[in-house]
Amino acid sequence: MAAWLANRTVLPHLVLFGGLLTLAGGCADSFVLPANHDKIAPIDLGRRVVEVNGKRVEVWTTGSPGARDRAPSGYVLFFGGNGDRADRWLHVVADGWGDRPVVVWGMNYPGYGGSDGPTRLDAVAPDALAVYDALRNVAGSKPIYLHASSFGTTAALCVAARRPVAGLVLHNPPPLRQLILGNYGWWNLWLLAFPVSAQIPPELDSISNAAHCSAPAVFVLSGADTVVPPRFQQMVVGTYAAPKRVIDVPGASHNDPLPRDAGERVQRAIDWLTAGQDPHLSALTAGVGSRV
Repeated sequence: MAAWLANRTVLPHLVLFGGLLTLAGGCADSFVLPANHDKIAPIDLGRRVVEVNGKRVEVWTTGSPGARDRAPSGYVLFFGGNGDRADRWLHVVADGWGDRPVVVWGMNYPGYGGSDGPTRLDAVAPDALAVYDALRNVAGSKPIYLHASSFGTTAALCVAARRPVAGLVLHNPPPLRQLILGNYGWWNLWLLAFPVSAQIPPELDSISNAAHCSAPAVFVLSGADTVVPPRFQQMVVGTYAAPKRVIDVPGASHNDPLPRDAGERVQRAIDWLTAGQDPHLSALTAGVGSRV
């Protein structure tokens, strides 16, 4: 999924410097959440609109392969990377749930796709919570899982800390404030990084949210990630309060597809995540708090 911070080379530094100047002037929203209205022609996706504070939030839906001829036994709420769209990745996420009969909802951030703008970081949390509430009305008593990558994990952890969810799958989670200060402040002597980090809404503080989560989680960590280096990913993992499984992918960078063995470990971890929820979701019972 699309990266939102640059690697340590000269050109990305210049781009980031310009972005940080904009941020310091109070425009963090447009830098962290660049508007994305690319034309996409989704195939076999449903579309919903959730009203939040008088504006429309676009949600796309599809079923996993296991839900094509069966009623869903659960639901998945997906949050993608900050530069990307739910309608681009929803089939990939749904296919990842395989024969488990789930329906996947994916939210587009403010200013993305058909979601009303402008792009505002402080709108992400209320939008995500409202979409969860709309999904809960549809799901009834059936379990809701959260699936997210990169920036999307901040929205997922925000929801999980405030709403009952059955479990989470989180790929390369960034602690935004700590990442900006610790990984991108050195070259500007933190003169720009401090005001940038100060503009991250408290609702998107992944470390604080992780400490208040009660649902089990699967973390997929890319060991060669230069966008969210492993030590920052570990800050979120280390404070996550509930049972967790960690899947390390040592040679993977931020946007690399998972190698086959890692994909198989993810499938076993999702079996652990769904164990006990519904016999159609998983027949596996396993221990907690391990690396696979």
